[in-house]
Amino acid sequence: MQLHAFIDHTLLKPTTTIAGIEQLCAEAIQYQFAAVCVPPPFIKLAKQLTQHTPVKVATVIGFPFGYSAIEAKIAEAVLAMVDGADELDVVANILAIKNGDWAFIASEINHLIQLIIQKQKVVKVIVESGVLTQDELIKCCDLYGAAGIHFMKTSTGYAEVGATVEAVKTMHTHLPAAVQIKASGGIKTPAFAAELIQAGATRLGTSAGVQLVTQTTTHNSEY
Repeated sequence: MQLHAFIDHTLLKPTTTIAGIEQLCAEAIQYQFAAVCVPPPFIKLAKQLTQHTPVKVATVIGFPFGYSAIEAKIAEAVLAMVDGADELDVVANILAIKNGDWAFIASEINHLIQLIIQKQKVVKVIVESGVLTQDELIKCCDLYGAAGIHFMKTSTGYAEVGATVEAVKTMHTHLPAAVQIKASGGIKTPAFAAELIQAGATRLGTSAGVQLVTQTTTHNSEY
């Protein structure tokens, strides 16, 4: 098992520069990461920099808090797809989840998530597992799993709690087998990355991708 194949090499800071995106894409190509995850304004540049390589270009929708109107998220998603994004990491409306407004979540699924699926793009739904109760997380697994998403993602990296092994295990237990899991937020060591993979994660969103793979090589880990 090669750790590099799990990594979405990520740069989403509001201070992101063109030079930063150029470095991100060069590293993703060098280390053969699965994807780069960039802010929406940099999708076109990332596509240009990664063309003719296996590296996918991912972006975020409704980032980081998820409480944009459904119509605003749809506009973001359409523009992202027009610009060439291969994968869209969509932040669920956490306010609706915390207030038990599952009808709103169903509407967002029907109007936004299904649009992305119909356009044959990969959709990853970020549920911010670190701020959810166990029951809320399981309900998300039920609803989004039935919607046919490609990945459920643990975290944006902006909440108090990022990826945890426990959240990944819960998702692995309650999601359909066809739905993969992306862990993100606070993944800084090969050991933690390995724990998340063993728990069921098939993608890792991290800004420390180079650090992870070089540390892994240095220590001759099985990952």
